Amino acid sequence: MIKPSILPGFMELLPADQMLFNKMLDTIKATYERFGFIPLDTPTIEKSEVLLAKSGGETEKQVYRFAKGDNDLSLRFDLTVPLARYVAQHYNDLTFPFRRYHIGKVFRGKRTLPGILSV
Repeated sequence: MIKPSILPGFMELLPADQMLFNKMLDTIKATYERFGFIPLDTPTIEKSEVLLAKSGGETEKQVYRFAKGDNDLSLRFDLTVPLARYVAQHYNDLTFPFRRYHIGKVFRGKRTLPGILSV
């Protein structure tokens, strides 16, 4: 028999917790925007060659990686590499300093510690 569960590195909140989490995010977003930061969102899936270009072997072991046709893809494990890719791709269209905030889910193939929220 299969026991229902979520994969390591993924987060699931019950409705009451999700409502509290949403209120917290609304406060954080309003604060960032009050100080001139703009929202940014990047894809959850990146090309593995980009996402893993500077990572060590330990990170590669934690990444959810898969192939789709000829593409080697990975779920993002943090928001740094997607930001760097975004800036490199849109450099000529950005005004610096680039004041942005990014709140998004990340995925690592390991269990989070109790009390640590991995978003």
